[in-house]
Amino acid sequence: MINKLLASVLVLSMSCFGMAQAAPTLVTTEQVAAERVVADVQHDRALVLAALQRADVQAKMQELGVDPAAAQQRVAALTDAEIARLARSIETDPAGGTSVLGFLLTIFIVLLITDILGFTQVFPFVKHGSARAR
Repeated sequence: MINKLLASVLVLSMSCFGMAQAAPTLVTTEQVAAERVVADVQHDRALVLAALQRADVQAKMQELGVDPAAAQQRVAALTDAEIARLARSIETDPAGGTSVLGFLLTIFIVLLITDILGFTQVFPFVKHGSARAR
């Protein structure tokens, strides 16, 4: 009987001790949002600096007369908003400066129009001259 009573008291005291140690810490939405903004800014800065450290980018900067070290110092001086804009540009702009798909689509449309007008005969699905012969 004493063993049961002692075991019950021990279990009760351990569970109370465990709850006292594991008191939940409340985190506000503002704290989470602020931490997210800091993480995003750090990620954006790392992305821009990594782009500046690429060999092809440094070669192009030197070709244009820009010192890569000076460029990195200027990036370090940019505001968070400027870094975010630059990082989004790096992520979304095509590597060659032009959209390959847009370029190909433009060429296709130009060739299709000249084919329809009868100036070229590129596409076999366009009827050439049959409408004009009548």
